[in-house]
Amino acid sequence: ADGTFEKVEVRKRPGTVGICAAIMNHYRIDTVPHFICGGFNKRESEDALIDLNFLGIDNVLVLRGDAAKNEASFEPEADGHKYAIDLQKQVVNLNSGIYLDEDIQNGGKTNFCIGTAGYPEKHFEAPNLEIDLQRLKEKVDAGADYIMTQMFFDNQKFYDYVKACRDMGITVPIIPGLKPITNKKQLSVLPRIFHVDIPTDLSNAISKCKTDADCEQVGTEWLIQQSKELKAFGVPVLHYYTLGKPKVIWNVVKEIV
Repeated sequence: ADGTFEKVEVRKRPGTVGICAAIMNHYRIDTVPHFICGGFNKRESEDALIDLNFLGIDNVLVLRGDAAKNEASFEPEADGHKYAIDLQKQVVNLNSGIYLDEDIQNGGKTNFCIGTAGYPEKHFEAPNLEIDLQRLKEKVDAGADYIMTQMFFDNQKFYDYVKACRDMGITVPIIPGLKPITNKKQLSVLPRIFHVDIPTDLSNAISKCKTDADCEQVGTEWLIQQSKELKAFGVPVLHYYTLGKPKVIWNVVKEIV
């Protein structure tokens, strides 16, 4: 070191527990925190779950999380979980009153409803869809109560996915994840980051738009049609990824309720 230092501004912001508690307190709306492996060891995960339970937050969507920007692949924290199924088993244990500290005999049971992730176009790390579905069934057999899917833009992929899950013996509810495309950049960004296909009709329509407002209109209309068809298909509920565009989602919801 040369004796100099660099001042780094760190903006403090509430974490998942605080945000979920605020939403429930102010709006009386149930929340579903995304509970990830990345960034937490097992004890920190247990502490967070205890806090959630104490606050009356009894839904969690259990995920592995993405690799850090400086990592080629996901690396867990020291004494952390590497796979979502292992974190899920920790939640299931707490539901049974089993804590990391074996000396705790009467710590009380939690009552978490557990969601897990599904990928209609398969997880990008899985060699094929069949193996991906086998891993999904393992998570369901280990206690997952429902499946929340990655975003998709072609409903037929979701229909095929549901059938494949049912053929595999997966019977829990499968909730479709949806997102509007709102600018041309997303035509390349979304496939690269989320490993999803964009239908030719949609990509062509977005490509012809002259402004972001035009793109947003096309994306909104596509999502409205997607949503209506999925409702007719009989999905249990629709989940929208707002990603900074809540007004678009509001406009969609107004058209389908």
